[in-house]
Amino acid sequence: MKLEAVVVCINYGDFLAVTLPANKGQFDRMVVVTTPDDIETIEVCKKNGVKWIETNDVYKDGPVANKAIAINKGLDYLSKDGWVLQLDADIWLPPMTRAILEKLPLNDDSIYGIDRYMCDSYKEWYTFINNNKEIYGGYVFMNMSHFKIGHRVNQYYGDGYMPIGFFQLWNPSKSGTWTYPVELSGYDRTDVVHLKQFARDKRKFIPELVCVHLASETTELGQNWKGRKTKRFEMPNIHDLVCSEYVVKGFADIPKDYPGVND
Repeated sequence: MKLEAVVVCINYGDFLAVTLPANKGQFDRMVVVTTPDDIETIEVCKKNGVKWIETNDVYKDGPVANKAIAINKGLDYLSKDGWVLQLDADIWLPPMTRAILEKLPLNDDSIYGIDRYMCDSYKEWYTFINNNKEIYGGYVFMNMSHFKIGHRVNQYYGDGYMPIGFFQLWNPSKSGTWTYPVELSGYDRTDVVHLKQFARDKRKFIPELVCVHLASETTELGQNWKGRKTKRFEMPNIHDLVCSEYVVKGFADIPKDYPGVND
């Protein structure tokens, strides 16, 4: 299985710093698309040895970035002679993702989506990643209780299941679908227009996989669709963690390397 990935990251370098080290090794080729002034994203790519592309073309129609233009810039770099995954910068893939995909009977003419955990703070993420909580266990079980599960997009009386843009997997050379429609600006809708290039029976769900969607705070639907508005995804200072599990236990229980402890 040949597997490539394109990630659009504009002002999401704080998320990419968490997701890229985990995700990059699962692909034969990977590219991150950003803007020339997004120094944080560029530095994250340099640190991880991942190819990046800088472009201001995403703003040619106005101040809101056109995600589809960025995706297509990335697709131009990829070979597109196997499977391609369009992946959001705030999505963390479990280490077994590639191994699972290689065992699945994927249809070359279809587009695939998966479920996502919704991790709504760095504190939740810290607890998850530092307590060795497994998603897959015993070669049989898939734990779906670590976080709440995000909504699937499903038009019950319309087009049915829609594998939306946080994870869209398809084979361009076999399906004949090479690019994303660029008529819409912003981070929403272009993924829906893209998936609708596939008939309903070609839009499929992979139950064997789940990813983690990282967020710095609980947000309203679409809050960042017209540009980043949420706070940074980073460890809060210990003095601000009023309800932290460590504060509840008492300061003596806080790990010595926990940021802010010695402030």
